[in-house]
Amino acid sequence: MTWGFVWLMVALKIPIAALLYLVWWAIKQTPDEAEQPTGGDGGSKVRHPRPRLPRHPRHRGPHGDPLPAAPPRMRTVVARARTPER
Repeated sequence: MTWGFVWLMVALKIPIAALLYLVWWAIKQTPDEAEQPTGGDGGSKVRHPRPRLPRHPRHRGPHGDPLPAAPPRMRTVVARARTPER
């Protein structure tokens, strides 16, 4: 048995025990009466509407450049095996 093993098995259990005690204490805690709100949630009741989305598509570029042209269409070539020439 080495000292490193003893350190890991004994001394590092203290923070784990403290964490377990803290969680247990927080669960058993009762709420204070002074912190209970007497009326409302304390927040603002003003609702801000979301801005409407534009109905037209966005312009491209800083000066409203038109959309780029579609790429040229190309025919595909079917590759065939060569017959051996004799």
